[in-house]
Amino acid sequence: MYKQTLVVLGVLGAVAGCATKPENPVDYYTYRNEPLVKQVEDGMSQQQVLTIGGTPSSKEQRSVHPGSCNNYVLNVDGHQQAYYVTFDSAGKVDSKGFMTCAQHEQNQRELEKL
Repeated sequence: MYKQTLVVLGVLGAVAGCATKPENPVDYYTYRNEPLVKQVEDGMSQQQVLTIGGTPSSKEQRSVHPGSCNNYVLNVDGHQQAYYVTFDSAGKVDSKGFMTCAQHEQNQRELEKL
């Protein structure tokens, strides 16, 4: 029974490591109560995101998929973390996560190659 549990946990860990959205679970835990992380959802408008998160630190045009991307810097207890929110060509949120827009674009380019 104990060995079966270890095998199941090992398989789950391996599958989780192959996810297409690589993020550190510690980042999510640390910043989970930040308004951008907690309240922004897919399908929201840019204006709704600006109301929740304020002015982004930078804004970029996306090259892999049409749309734009906002960079934010989350700050909890003096620790800073990059966070991006992407918008499709209609101006609706289509992804978000704990990296910069540039890092997200690079990941998207790599996925396109597969």
